[in-house]
Amino acid sequence: MTDTPSRPVPHPAAQSLRTARIVITAGALILALSFGVRHGFGLFLQPISMANGWGRETFALSIALQNLIWGASQPFVGMISDRFGPRWVIAGGAAAYVAGLIAMSMPLGPTAFVLSTSILIGLGLSGTTFPVIFAAISRVVPPEKLSMAMGLTMAVASFGQFAMLPLSLGLIGGVGWSSALSILALVIALILPLAYLMSGGRGAVQQPRAEGPGILDALREAMSVRDFHLLFLGFFVCGFQVVFIGVHLPAFFADEGLAPGLATMVLALVGLFNIIGSFAAGSLGGRHSKSALLVWLYLLRGVAIAGFILLPITQTSALIFGMVMGLFWLSTVPLTNGIVASVFGSKNMAMLGGIVFFGHQVGSFFGGWLGGYLYDRTGSYDVVWWIAIALSLLAALLNLPIRETPMAIRRSLGLAR
Repeated sequence: MTDTPSRPVPHPAAQSLRTARIVITAGALILALSFGVRHGFGLFLQPISMANGWGRETFALSIALQNLIWGASQPFVGMISDRFGPRWVIAGGAAAYVAGLIAMSMPLGPTAFVLSTSILIGLGLSGTTFPVIFAAISRVVPPEKLSMAMGLTMAVASFGQFAMLPLSLGLIGGVGWSSALSILALVIALILPLAYLMSGGRGAVQQPRAEGPGILDALREAMSVRDFHLLFLGFFVCGFQVVFIGVHLPAFFADEGLAPGLATMVLALVGLFNIIGSFAAGSLGGRHSKSALLVWLYLLRGVAIAGFILLPITQTSALIFGMVMGLFWLSTVPLTNGIVASVFGSKNMAMLGGIVFFGHQVGSFFGGWLGGYLYDRTGSYDVVWWIAIALSLLAALLNLPIRETPMAIRRSLGLAR
């Protein structure tokens, strides 16, 4: 009898690296699809509103509630992911997202449109975006490389924003807005097979399970820490600006008499240059103070917006604005989530990151809804642009005193608050 040769067993370090690569790649692709489709929702504002005889507030309210539901459900979705793993959470989110896009493609009236799309897509986004994805990555990447991994993941996700906008515009022009949304639902369905890989594949080796308090203790501790509240409030500003610009910029350009396709080019440039911004933020966040970087990001955002609206609005100024804003667009995400991981650890990161993200989505609600509300009443977006500038200054001040000292060290030094 001859012995059957045994299959070589990979070295644990090599297997761990393979797991990290699988999770980062799958997570980046999920974010690229999820954010890429969402990034183009502003292109549907005018065609859907005109086809149904609605003012802009109806569509804006739908997007605003969508973001609010996304944010409100995120801590609970994160809690489930922390407890049971990300695979089924992401798959469930993708299914809800698909259903929401199909409902969006065949509106039955303003109330049904607002409720169905906001609830389904809001829940779908909560299961397929960065609080869940980053928490999964934090369990397979060493802490000293986490900021870089988050930045790299967001950079790939930003390419999805860049690539999906021309696709959405082409579909609207080629097959109409309703069929375009149905096709985008099929695109989101591609997330389903990627959800399996977020556990690292068969035989995955992950970082040792992080030590830390249980869910309720972690929640009580975070709520007692000033820095946690400051992150929440600072992220409000990011959400306000991103959603206001993403949803209302196409209509704003149309009001200014600019070419119909210009908004798509500008938003695509935002996605393209966000690749650079997100990767740079993740890289710099591993070597420098993340809170200090956030201060500069918000200040520079305010300068970019002020320069855009104070100078004449032309095709050239619009394209420059897209490039500059792209550098700061979602660069806040790896830095903010990196602070959550640094201070509170990775054990409950999806839940705690989800709570901070709720602040982002409260801001998103006001950015999306207030743009439509004030436009319908004043005939202009001017007031909202100036609110966005003032909020940039506020966010810079909020992030200035944030400390990144881990809670374990704070407790040992009596500095837990």
